[in-house]
Amino acid sequence: MKRILITGGRGFLGSNLAVHLAERKDCEISIFDQEDSPEDLRKWALEADVIFHLAGINRPQDPIDFEKGNVGLSEQLCRILREGGCTPRIVFSSSIQAELDNPYGTSKAKAEKTLLQFASDTGACVNIYRLKNLFGKWCRPNYNSVTATFCYNIANDLPIAISDETHVVELSYVDDVVAVFLAEIDSGSTIGDELAEILSYKIQLGDLAGRIQAFHEMRSTLTLPDFADRFNRALYATYLSYVPQIALQHTLEIRYDTRGSLAEFIKQKSFGQIFISRTNPGVTRGNHYHHTKAEKFFVVEGDGLIRMRAVEGGPVEEYHVNGNSYQVIDIPPGFTHSITNVGAREMVTLFWSSEIFDPNRPDTYYLAVDS
Repeated sequence: MKRILITGGRGFLGSNLAVHLAERKDCEISIFDQEDSPEDLRKWALEADVIFHLAGINRPQDPIDFEKGNVGLSEQLCRILREGGCTPRIVFSSSIQAELDNPYGTSKAKAEKTLLQFASDTGACVNIYRLKNLFGKWCRPNYNSVTATFCYNIANDLPIAISDETHVVELSYVDDVVAVFLAEIDSGSTIGDELAEILSYKIQLGDLAGRIQAFHEMRSTLTLPDFADRFNRALYATYLSYVPQIALQHTLEIRYDTRGSLAEFIKQKSFGQIFISRTNPGVTRGNHYHHTKAEKFFVVEGDGLIRMRAVEGGPVEEYHVNGNSYQVIDIPPGFTHSITNVGAREMVTLFWSSEIFDPNRPDTYYLAVDS
């Protein structure tokens, strides 16, 4: 069992790390934060195999608190470990601002030096990560994270302010940071790294806001972003964490006619679109073909008969499907096709099309299967 101490464990990064650590069966976690005492810090530090030193001050009312919160706590931690003769593995969350000449950056740089001196004197393994602008779930909006602020405000229909849309920010996703930190627990390396790297993304503020706005409009556009883009996946997960729970549910636009009903579900240029229909007993849909568009039919409830034949002639093929069989029928281009509800109750069908429907180029031509 490895004993882990997280300083600042109730902050944004610390709380994400703590949840991941709690999922492991080989770790015993102690969390030190502002409400805990120096005695707690001493006890947990002397017991720890690994210390994730994440605590710090970034927006104090008095600039002198930078020195107290960032340098002072690091000095206190090192002093405790020296007195106890302990050399746990230390992972320190510094900041890219340690390179800058401002009170926060200066305090982070001093904290780095304190920890590196401890490593030099004792042989302890100390790894320092100068983190970029972090984003992810549970980050406090309207504080010091532009991504959290954009996500929260847009998700709640509040305005955002951008002074320069072309300004580039470099972002790191909290789960990427956590993954690297978790690997530290199992690392057998005893050599520290003064400037360890974590995956980051560069993006203009205007692009960042535009992507989040597109997520917000998905309930009406139904258009998904390109989730092959790792950053889009991380950013969408972050945005969704700020959507009020009451707004997580929305109703699709339903089109009704004598056949039943139909609604588009989701669509994306790279994979096409999915829609769902309810078809009344005895009703047939289709009797048309496509030149390029391919489709898949999946009856999830009820009983259906799918029929198709080649446009240039040939036999009619029939496929009996029902909601219990989980059968998917591929509809190739150049085959006229239809689907009929042959059951006594409503038939529910999922349709996938390889293209988003374009009314100016529908690629859909009427031709009865039996003609």
